[in-house]
Amino acid sequence: MKIRNAFVNITSPGRNFVTLKIETDEGIYGLGDGTLNGRELAVASYLSDHLIPCLIGRDPFQTEDIWQYLYRGAYWRRGPVTMASIAAVDVALWDIKGKALNTPVYNLLGGRSRQGVMVYAHANGKDITHAIEDVERHRQLGYRAIRVQSGFSGNKSTYGVPKATGRYEPAERGLPSEYDWATEPYLRHVPKLFERVRDHFGEDLHLLHDCHHRLTPIEAAGLGKELEPYHLFWIEDPVPAEFEEGYRIIREHTTTPIATGEVFNSIWDAHDLIRNQWIDYIRMTIVHGGGITHLKKVADFAALYHVRTGFHGATDLSPVTMAAALHFNTAINNFGIQEHMPHSEETDAVFSHNYTFKDGYMFPGDAPGLGVDLDENLAAQYPYQRAYLPINRKLDGTLADW
Repeated sequence: MKIRNAFVNITSPGRNFVTLKIETDEGIYGLGDGTLNGRELAVASYLSDHLIPCLIGRDPFQTEDIWQYLYRGAYWRRGPVTMASIAAVDVALWDIKGKALNTPVYNLLGGRSRQGVMVYAHANGKDITHAIEDVERHRQLGYRAIRVQSGFSGNKSTYGVPKATGRYEPAERGLPSEYDWATEPYLRHVPKLFERVRDHFGEDLHLLHDCHHRLTPIEAAGLGKELEPYHLFWIEDPVPAEFEEGYRIIREHTTTPIATGEVFNSIWDAHDLIRNQWIDYIRMTIVHGGGITHLKKVADFAALYHVRTGFHGATDLSPVTMAAALHFNTAINNFGIQEHMPHSEETDAVFSHNYTFKDGYMFPGDAPGLGVDLDENLAAQYPYQRAYLPINRKLDGTLADW
């Protein structure tokens, strides 16, 4: 079997997705996701102009060698555009492998380690009362783990809370919007939020919260300590992770579990965080972390240090990545939890899939390969539209992390 052809599909059923389709001379094809929120066209160009020409004629079963060729062979390594492009190739090749062998991808990764993959939902509200109502709505849907965000006085808007009714989608059409941010009222608000949520729902629900890179290490340490009575499953991305030692300060001051890594794209981004046990969950995604081949190495390394996975699963990852994550999560031993933001009906129509949700768990299905397909005719009805994530500024105008 040889790779005969490959091409990139860009579609926007509510938001932009980049999909790579690799075809073989035996009629089997595989899909990979190369979506990079706000930089989709850069990945599409990297794939079309640089990687696809290098794939033609290769054996699609040689996932390790092809991964090393694309990573080491370019000399200029890492970075989100490069790693998302490599991931698109890698995941498509694993999809081909599964289809050729007539087995789900999880069987190629060691088989089932669990029957279902626990996922967490997003609950939010303009204030605490509305957030509690949304937690109850998700609890009724069957979720056992729920991330909770709410608006608070002192800020017109905040991360995780939509401006209007409906789903929260941070990417906005057109050029980047600018939001105001004030840390102090946020730090006063979050402990009150979780005190109310725990009082209302008791201890049975797993509760999570995303700080979204907005704090300093000592601010995050203080927040984690204040949240200890409410037994959170984790606080996510408390500080920007470029400076890994900042997490040491947080770890030294609180026992609230810490998750980070959705913006990581290689093991080297997380090496010290994992090795020093400064985090409890690694959130690097399959699409931004170089694919299944590389994430398997990351997960195995993390397992040595009692760090579990908690993959990013927002709607800026296509159903191809969700399927890949579910197969991966089903197989590895040190799985922790999987984020789940359901895609829109338009997206699900473009990307038909075999994975399902029931009683707080997701299941990858038993179709050969990943169990996801792309309706190219329907995808063509949703052309690319420029969209960006917002920009954050402090109240005095200083640019801050979003």
